[in-house]
Formats: sequence, C-alpha cells, structure tokens
Amino acid sequence: MTVTKDASVENMPCSFVIFGATGNLASNKLLPALYHLEAAARLAESLSIIAFSRRDWDTASWREHMREVLRDKIKGPLDTPTFDRFLARFAYHKGDLNDPHAYHALAERLPPESSCSATVFYLAIKPAEFGAVIQNLEAAGLNKPRGLNRVVIEKPFGEDLESAQTLNRLLHQHFEEQQVYRIDHFLGKETVQNLLVFRFANTLIEPLWNRNFIDHVQITVAESGGIDKRADYYDRAGALRDMLQNHLMQLMTVVAMEPPPALEADALRDEKVKVLRSVRPISKRAVHAHAVRAQYSRGSVEGQIARAYQQEDNVEDNSTTETFVAAKFYIDNWRWRGVPFYLRTGKRMPRQTQIIAIRFRQPPQQLFRETPFESVAPNWVLLSIQPEESMHMEIHVKQPGLDMGTRVMQMNASFLKTDEQTLDAYETLLLDVIEGDRSLFIRFDEVEWAWRVVDPILKNWAVEREFIPTYPAGSWGPAEANRLFDSDDQTWRNEL
Repeated sequence: MTVTKDASVENMPCSFVIFGATGNLASNKLLPALYHLEAAARLAESLSIIAFSRRDWDTASWREHMREVLRDKIKGPLDTPTFDRFLARFAYHKGDLNDPHAYHALAERLPPESSCSATVFYLAIKPAEFGAVIQNLEAAGLNKPRGLNRVVIEKPFGEDLESAQTLNRLLHQHFEEQQVYRIDHFLGKETVQNLLVFRFANTLIEPLWNRNFIDHVQITVAESGGIDKRADYYDRAGALRDMLQNHLMQLMTVVAMEPPPALEADALRDEKVKVLRSVRPISKRAVHAHAVRAQYSRGSVEGQIARAYQQEDNVEDNSTTETFVAAKFYIDNWRWRGVPFYLRTGKRMPRQTQIIAIRFRQPPQQLFRETPFESVAPNWVLLSIQPEESMHMEIHVKQPGLDMGTRVMQMNASFLKTDEQTLDAYETLLLDVIEGDRSLFIRFDEVEWAWRVVDPILKNWAVEREFIPTYPAGSWGPAEANRLFDSDDQTWRNEL
C-alpha cells in the first residue's frame, strides 16, 4: 500500500533483531515471510538478522534449525542459492529476556551508529514479557535512535483498558511513538487493503455505503483449529481478547470509516479512531443482549475427532474461557446510525474462513407479491479474506420462462489475475516496518478505544465464572448467537 512515509524514518535499518526467535510466531510467520522477501529481492543487501533466544546454540546450529523450520513453510520449490544467501544474513545471540547483560552483549554485536541507520526489534514473545524487554533495551541504550530504532509489538496490547494504558506509559518512557509499530496482521491482508480501494475508488459503491441502503454488516473469522500449544496464553485471554478486540474491531473500522483527506498513515488512523469513538457504549445490564460467549465441546472437524476445550493440554480444570464470541455493535454517526455490526469468531468451527458480509435493504416496493416469489432474497456484497481473496455480489435476475420468477446470481471477482501473486500479510507488514511505513500499524488511541468498547463485556464475564455454554466442535457456534439479531430475517452468513 503506497502512502506518504514519515520523514523521520527515511533511513533503512541495517539490523533486524527477533526476540523469541525459536517460538511459534517466528517459526510459522516471521521466518517464512522474511525468506519470501529475500526470494523476491525486497531485502537490502546490508540487512543482517539476529535471532535472540535462550537456547544454548550457536549460529551454525541456529541455521540448521532454520533449515528444518522452513522446509515445509515456504511457497514453491526451495531455491538453494536464495536460501543460502538468506541463511548468511543470520547470526544467533544466546540470552535470557530478563538478563540485562544479554542486551549489553547484543549492543556490542550491532553495527556502530555511524554505519547503521536503524535497528528493528521484533518482540515475537508473550505479552507478559514485553515490559522486561522494553526496559532492558533502554538499559543497554538500544532505544536510542541509530537513525531511529523501531520496536514491533504483537497483539494483544494489554489484557484490558487499564493494562493497555500501563503498557503504553511504559513504552513511552523508553521509546517515542514514531518508533513503535503495533502490528495486527489482518491489516496486511490484501482483501482488507483492497476494501479501501473498493470503497473509495468506485462511485458505484460509495454512495450506497450507508444506513439508507445497508441493512447490517457481518464480520466472521472462523478457525477450524483448536488452541494447539498455546494454552498458557489462551486460557487467560480467550476469544474476545485474542481476536475480537483487535482483529475484528480493526476490520469493522475499515468497513465503516470515512474517506481520509489523504492516503497518509495518521490520516487513515484518525478516521478509524472516529469509528471506535462513535461505537454506542454497552451498559452493564445490556451485555447479554449484545454479546454471546461459548466454549467448544467434543465433536468432529473436517472428519477428525476433536476433543473438548477443557480436555486440551494445560487448560485449567473447569475453565470458563470462551473459544467463541459473537457481539453486536452500533456506530452512532451520520453514516451508520441504526445499522447493526455483528462480529463473530470461534475456534473448532467447520472450516477456516474469514468473511466480511454486507447485506442491503429490501426494495421499497415489492413488485413480485403476486408471483410464487413473494419474499425476495436480499442483495449482498461478500468480501472473502480467507481462504481465497475475492469479492462476490449477489443480485436478482429473471428466471427464463413466462412467469416473473427471479433467482439470485452471484458475480464473482478475484482480486488477482491468473498469473499474479500477492504478498502474505506478514510479508507486507515486515516490509512496511523496514521501509518506515506506519499506515497499516495501530496507533495507541485505536487500541485504547477498542478496549473501551469491549471493557463492559469483559467486566461482566469476569464475575460470571461458574458456567459457560458450549457448542460441538465442527459446528458454527452456539444457537444463542442467533438472539443477537435485530430481526427474524437476519441470519449468520457462513458461506460465500
């Protein structure tokens, strides 16, 4: 996405440090993304990468580890010269995240300030470890700009409003805001960026994008998998903190935002903040009418038996952590007043899918009342984020024959031509970090207002820890989620 970059970060970094380099995030996302950028010749020759971890390894053993990790995670056949060039960028630094001496030793390994414009520090670690790393970076002088050092922080940013504010104060004690990149990989997805073009570059669409024509909006992020080996984090977080407060709320802001005055980082983020500030507050007594939670029980997903959440390894006995959440929000502004936004996410659902579904209102006059087709299906715009990146529109056409029967025709459009490839979300965002483009990263007021929106739900659920509804693994969630709808003709859109 081409935007105006911050003038203060024009210099490219020559060092990229990954904290938690042997963790799941680095192995599954960061290392494959960096390799693909290498293969596409998007990394500067001068960029070196340091893997920071506490394992008792050296650089040779780290590079062997990378061979194992990347064998099944890269796109297409492995190109040996490219892979060897990629491995040569890496050095391994053994150190504990809580040991200040490890950071001083790291500082000695980095190029001197006179020869290096900046260093990127990527915190691919647990949120509970953010504070220690931030403070130790400052103690070693690594928060000081070598040009302008950058720190990348994964979600969730805090676990509620108060902890997010505390973490932000800690960050700002040691780093300037322009050095901080709060990453949400959903914003790097091609469909999400394409939504801005779809809305603001087409006069066919934007005039209809308001309460006069749109009945409601659904945003669904369904995961077929369980929690894997993340119980130590997930059992404390749950689906609302892990997915809805960040990923789904960000998707909602992109759907609902006003056109920015310019395609610049802060201009885009200003408009997203306006959306979050306009969300109607949920009172304590209204939480049950606006949010539903549940936990998966034993079932079958894609032909495989799936055990219940409480049977997963390292999950606390009788845990009431939600693995499914559905919520209804209203945006009280001129464009969206009265239009419900339904957000839904869950694990162990029938398939992996991410859909933004916009349903339009019925025509003001029903011309087909005397025909067999008394109830005309509504028009939809469907934006598929995963597994395919595409747009679908559902419109009515006449059926062949003498009667005035109608049928729905779906117009499908892929965003890619047959010979085109797109960057993965992490590839896009890593490249933006290196180039100093902050438009697809989150400013703290976005984080803060998103927490303000969901905080009443969290506080209500915090005192209801004795029971949680369940849904069978392999289903689309609990039946209770249907009670969120404002009218009987509204239903969840599960398929394209």
